[in-house]
Amino acid sequence: MLDALTVAIGVAALALAAWCGHAAWRDQPTKDWHFIGMAVVTVLVLAQLVIGLVMLAQGEKPDEGTVIFVAYLVGAFAAVPAAGLLSLTERTKWGSITVVAGAVVLAVLEVRLYDIWGTTGA
Repeated sequence: MLDALTVAIGVAALALAAWCGHAAWRDQPTKDWHFIGMAVVTVLVLAQLVIGLVMLAQGEKPDEGTVIFVAYLVGAFAAVPAAGLLSLTERTKWGSITVVAGAVVLAVLEVRLYDIWGTTGA
């Protein structure tokens, strides 16, 4: 797929995890700025989702199968928004920790997406 975008999403997700981890360390819930950061990461993942689906529509195939690739794309797209929604219900440091967990999950999903796509893509 697009290696640069995958790396950018992984780095952005880990930066978000560190930022929200710092807030949790200071006993703070997620704040508006954190949600802006989550939105930026989500827009990057949305771009990856669209690009991945377009590449599949053009006939390119991931090494490990289309179904697993699409499942990981959708999971990656849902990780940070789901954590953000959960953090809204828990307005303590645990809300920030929820976002940390979601962002780390996204970074791991990005590594797996890279593996699933393999070397057949651009």
